[in-house]
Parts: sequence; C-alpha cells; structure tokens
Amino acid sequence: MINPIYTGAVSCCFELNHLSPYYAPEAYNVYLNGEKQFTGDTNVFSLYDLKPDTAYVLGVQIGEEREEISFRTAKETCAVDVKQFGAVGDGIHDDTDAVQAAIHFTPAGARIHFPEGIYLCRPLALRSHLTLDFAKGAVLLGCPDRQKYPILPGLVPDMMGGKNIMVGTFEGLNRTMYQSLIHAEYCEDITICGQGVVDGNAQNSDFWTEFKNFETARPRLMFFCNCKNVTLHGVTAKNSPSWNLHPFYCENVSFYDVAVEAPKNSPNTDAIDPEACVGVNIIGARLSVGDDCIAIKSGKIELCRERCQAASHHVIRNCLMQFGHGAVTLGSETACGVKELTVTRCFFQKTDRGLRIKTRRGRGKDCDITGIVFDNIRMENVITPFVVNMWYNCCDPDRFSDYVKCRTPLPVDERTPHLGTFAFRDIVCNGAEAAACYIDGLPEAPIDQVTFSRVKISFNPDAKPFVPAMQNDAVKRCKMGLYLNNVKKVCVDDVVVQGAEGELLITENCGEVEAFALREVE
Repeated sequence: MINPIYTGAVSCCFELNHLSPYYAPEAYNVYLNGEKQFTGDTNVFSLYDLKPDTAYVLGVQIGEEREEISFRTAKETCAVDVKQFGAVGDGIHDDTDAVQAAIHFTPAGARIHFPEGIYLCRPLALRSHLTLDFAKGAVLLGCPDRQKYPILPGLVPDMMGGKNIMVGTFEGLNRTMYQSLIHAEYCEDITICGQGVVDGNAQNSDFWTEFKNFETARPRLMFFCNCKNVTLHGVTAKNSPSWNLHPFYCENVSFYDVAVEAPKNSPNTDAIDPEACVGVNIIGARLSVGDDCIAIKSGKIELCRERCQAASHHVIRNCLMQFGHGAVTLGSETACGVKELTVTRCFFQKTDRGLRIKTRRGRGKDCDITGIVFDNIRMENVITPFVVNMWYNCCDPDRFSDYVKCRTPLPVDERTPHLGTFAFRDIVCNGAEAAACYIDGLPEAPIDQVTFSRVKISFNPDAKPFVPAMQNDAVKRCKMGLYLNNVKKVCVDDVVVQGAEGELLITENCGEVEAFALREVE
C-alpha cells in the first residue's frame, strides 16, 4: 500500500497505491515512530523536519487497516543556516550575497537551510552536490527590479573550435535571457526541498505588464540547463516572471509533492516545462497557473539542428491541475520529438483543455511524437477534454502563413512532423463544453492511431461555444462529439458521450475506423 518515492536527508515522500486519481478513496492517518503526524486525503504525502541518516518507522492507517514500513534518511556532509553567512530574512534587506556565499563556500553535499523569514534576492547561481532546504514559513522572494537581473547569451562559441555552448533559451530557441531566480547550468546532484516558498514576485515588477516589449526573454523562476539528478520536493513555486520550473536538456529530474501557483490571467506562467529532457518524474504535484500546467517540450527545428534530444521516459502521476490553458500538453516546441510518456491517476479541474498535443508544419522530421498513454484520469469542467492539433498557430513569425494554414496536402519533407500512437483509456470527463475530443492531423502526414477505451464524457447543459484548438480560421464549437480528422486508424471501444449535439463520432479523411459500444448512456 505504501511506496517510498523519495528519501532525502530531512524530508521524504510516499505514495499510496490506489487507483483513484490524486485523492485517496478515504482519509487516512499518518504515524511516525508510533506518533500521529496528520490526517491526509491525497495519494501522495510527505514528512519534513527529519534527521539525516536516521531510521524511522512510518505507519498509515485507513479505517481498521494499518501498514508500517521502515526507512532511513539519507546522509549529508553538513548543514548550515543562511543567517550564519549574513542573511537577514526581513524581506527588505538584499540577502543575495549572503545566500550566494553559503552556496559557494560550503563543502560538496552541504545542505543550505533557510529558517522562517523572507529572503529578498536577485538571481542565484547554484552548483553541484547541493541542497537548498526551505523551512515552513521561509520565502525566497525575487527582486522586482528587472535591471538587477543579469542577461545571459543564448549560445557561446567554443574558442577552441568545439561545439557551441548552450546557455540561454526560451520557447524552443537559444536566446539571450534574463538569469532566473534559481539558476543552474551544467550541474548535477541538486535538491530543493522543504515546506517553504520560492516567490518570483512578478506581480510587483514589469515582467507581466511589459513582456511584449522585451528583446530579452524573461527569466524563469527556476531554470536547470544541462543538469543531471535534480530533485524538487515539497516546495511551493509561485508568481514566476514566465515559466515556473524549466529543466532544459536535463537527465533524471523529479518533482515530488510540489505546488506551483500563479494567477489565471498571468502571461505564460506554465507550471512545469521539461524541455528535451530524459527521465522526468512529476508525482503528486498541485498546479494552478495562467498557461499550461505541464508542457512537455523538445525545442524548435533550429534547436534540434544544434542538438537533437527527444523528450523521453517521462511519468506524470497523481497530480492535480487547475485553471490552466492545458492540463498536460505536448508542444508546441517538439522538434526533437516526444516518446514514452505516461500520464496516469491525475485530476484536472477547470482547465481549458485536458490532454493537449500541439504541433505544426515546420517543427521538422525529428518531431516524432509517439508511444503516449493517458489512463485513469478524472476531469471536471474541462472545456475540451482531448485535443490533438497539428495546426498550432502561436509563437512563430510565420504563424499566419499559407504554409502553416494550407489545408491541401503539401510535400512531406524535412520540415514535416509526425504523430504516432495515442491511447486514452479509463477516463471520466464531466462538464465538457466545446467538444468531447478535437483531433486534427495534417493531410500529408495523418496521425497513425488514436484509441479511446473505457472513456465517459458528459457535457455541461449550459455549455458555451469555445475554440477547441488554437489554429488559423478556427471555429467555435459547442457540445460537439468525438471529432477526428486525418487519422490513419481510429479505435473507439466502450465510450459514452452524454449530451452531445449531433453525431457522437465524426471522422473526416480517416482510414480504418473501429467503433464498439459507443453510446449516449451507460
């Protein structure tokens, strides 16, 4: 019943092995060494303020059933308080130099502890073999003055004639950018943990109000470039100038029991955007932002030519996603491809779209998105639960060009993306509005296969028209059934669509169509 998923020196994370999405079937009590700690209701929970290299016994009681497991916390080299280096923590004094000194002048394997307080800082540069530990009530607060954020180049040439060195990026291209509040490049073995908050403070800057006028890309809240073995556990990230958590060309990155928050109207504040990464775990996250909650990316075609690395072997499980444009999104910058992604046991509330794939002509022949599985998911009041869009028209200078929007087949060449297999199974969606699904492939490169199994979708009786996919000449839809265009094989098995207006299944330019037990009522 209890699965340990992260064991650090001072905090640990566990997962209950239930099939219910995000929430446990019933409340449970958590005990540590026989003493009750709290009552929980989610499948993922954490313990904090533990001692390093110490044995513990965890107990979980649900009703009359109780299970215990033993675990031991990790060792650490040392632990220091940032106030020992001169940090004040009053939210007024600039604590940057003190925190940076603690980061750079402690031994490998050190834990930098932030006690309760507000630590006003300019961007911080991390190093390898380091833990940042934020106590409950500790806030790392970003400086609101944009002029105090260093500007980093996109690519730096190797003076000895080697390959270009990646430094800065945004929206799938190597670009000059402002340094992020927490920033790591070419590092390994980094942990950021605790019950504290990392607050970008963008609401008090011009990062949200003047962003269209910047020549330099906005900083992320936390940026990890070409890093290995990065773990975030427990912390709350909020109010980022743009994307909140952005690993870029990283390996083995995990987000456990984290929260990411931003106002619904904040610009481009994606919660977690792993880009061209290998091996990403997002488990137990709570995400509510102004753009996509999770966006799996792998760059635009220019970045792919610099270094082609597919986003692969990602797991998203037991997460809660609210109010974003999309709950789990693939793209649109996916020129290096996306492979082997599993999304399971998640709960989406009031997002514009649920499971969202977006790409377009021009992403390139290496943009191969396949092996994607979404199962055991619950959606409540999601406007369009399933969107697969090969006509995405945002974030590019040629977005309105004939090349992007032409509906007649074009030659398949080095710019043409490919979408492979997608499986949607054991999913319940209540309160949809625009369409049950909207899947729109390219005529010259149809999607290989889409499968719906054991899916139930019901419409909000008071649904309003809405554009299901962001594309040129888009038409608002309302209570539309399952719509699929340019798909080689469509499989619909045991699917309920309640409250649709018109046909339950609409296929255009599709090859083989198999529909079994498609109905309006259970």
